[in-house]
Amino acid sequence: MGRRRRPKKIAQNVSITGIADKGQAVGRDEEGMVYFVLGAVPGDVVDVWVKKKKNSFKVGVVENYISYSEERVEAFCSHFGNCGGCKWQYLDYDSQLKYKENAVIAAFERIGHLDIKEKRKILGCKKTQQYRNKMEYSFSNRRWVPQEELDTGEEVNFGPATGFHKAGAFNMVVQIEKCYLQDNLSNEIRNFVHDLAMKEDWSFYNPREHKGLLRNLMIRNTTLGEWMVVMIFGEDEPDNIATCMEAITTQFPDLTSVYYVLNKKMNDSTHDLPFVPYKGEKTIVEQLGHIKYKIGPKSFFQTNTYQANLLYDQIVELADLKGDELVYDLYTGLGSIALYIADKCAKVVGIEEVAPAIDDANYNKELNDVHNAEFEVGDCKEIFTSDFVSKYGQPDLIIVDPPRAGLHKDVTAMLSNTGVDKIIYVSCNPSTQARDISLLHEKYEVELIQPVDMFPHTHHIENIAVLKKR
Repeated sequence: MGRRRRPKKIAQNVSITGIADKGQAVGRDEEGMVYFVLGAVPGDVVDVWVKKKKNSFKVGVVENYISYSEERVEAFCSHFGNCGGCKWQYLDYDSQLKYKENAVIAAFERIGHLDIKEKRKILGCKKTQQYRNKMEYSFSNRRWVPQEELDTGEEVNFGPATGFHKAGAFNMVVQIEKCYLQDNLSNEIRNFVHDLAMKEDWSFYNPREHKGLLRNLMIRNTTLGEWMVVMIFGEDEPDNIATCMEAITTQFPDLTSVYYVLNKKMNDSTHDLPFVPYKGEKTIVEQLGHIKYKIGPKSFFQTNTYQANLLYDQIVELADLKGDELVYDLYTGLGSIALYIADKCAKVVGIEEVAPAIDDANYNKELNDVHNAEFEVGDCKEIFTSDFVSKYGQPDLIIVDPPRAGLHKDVTAMLSNTGVDKIIYVSCNPSTQARDISLLHEKYEVELIQPVDMFPHTHHIENIAVLKKR
């Protein structure tokens, strides 16, 4: 039985003029009403199926293309449009960069009301496919079926699927045959596990009832050719788990590290669960510039290694260290930035609230024979205080790279109170970055911004902002 369809409300002749928040296109109809539209690019003229209506704007999806933009290109992935991962595949890459750069500037000028002394051109990716070093797939007992398949009138198989959740459909997964985000070995591993499960008649996870053997699959790789596979099971079925793990390691004998996890919780988070090493090494090794990083199954690491190298080189250049400085690195993670700049300064001190990440940081410090880095475990808003400054000394530079939510107000206040000459703020969310910097604007001016594209074919963008004391 197909999904019930509500009567459609269609807005005609909407001219798409730009890109708005979260990658949606924005445009106006002939009466001037504003529309936020999925499925369009600037320059398209479309009819819009209106899904939501507000007083000053409407939200919808493309129902019909009247004319196409010159910036539009053919999507290269057969799953595009169903899988929500790469929403900008139909937008020329140079245009993607243009709109991302504009989005950063708009955030600073419209949200932060900030003056920017220098706006550097965005740094794009040379590698726009197979650029990710970590992928997480889901198993579901119910496959997402596109409406056009339902409309054929033929019998539809809603059976198990392995891939990505359809946006807004937590209980259904789009069956993925080939994803272009990671090296093709990732596709081979995922498809092998799916086929094996179908052959063995194993249960796929049912998120409504919270049961099923196969739940998630995480695959990590490095530019040094090392691979890590983590199977996440939703049921404790020792014989089937053993069969699955042995089959994976037999089929792919060159895997560097193989783990499994038993997750019977109501959510997919696994950071509080034990990861059971099944075969191989406990970590894989990545290298950025002169620094090697050992990465475990719970480690946070920049997902695009190629651009991370470029990003960190930019940080080094903008820091302009002479060798005698004290540097604080807030939200240091596994110490990736701190270790990368350690040879350029006298001392670097990192803060991170995730204890296993600090374990990684200290391990990587020893691995790279770094003797001038120290790391503390704790929430920045609680650790980064006047006592911290008294303990380690007045910093010459502070680097902050917080989560998407940005800085806590106490951290922002403490940054201002330190009176440090320079702050380098790295962010994956220019909106919260601009908000935070506006709170520092009385004492600090924005010397420059440097956008860096980490995720081609998505609206996500990384930005470096350099703040100088007034």
